[in-house]
Amino acid sequence: MIRLGNKPHRAIVLASAVSANLAGGTILGIFLGGWIDNLLSTRPIFTIIGLLIGLAAGIYGMLTTVKKFTETGDNKE
Repeated sequence: MIRLGNKPHRAIVLASAVSANLAGGTILGIFLGGWIDNLLSTRPIFTIIGLLIGLAAGIYGMLTTVKKFTETGDNKE
């Protein structure tokens, strides 16, 4: 369990980083998929593929961020 102690700003930083990873990856995937769909006139298959890849990238980034946050020595019980 993560204890905030005297550093409550770390929780805000973590929440911001997690939401940025999820939202950023998803939005980027949708835009890139839509761009490819416009190039190839194949709407909406690449938009859906971009969405799924963006979600996967966002979840991976989120997990990496949380792992780095919890590995620091600042939050020992």
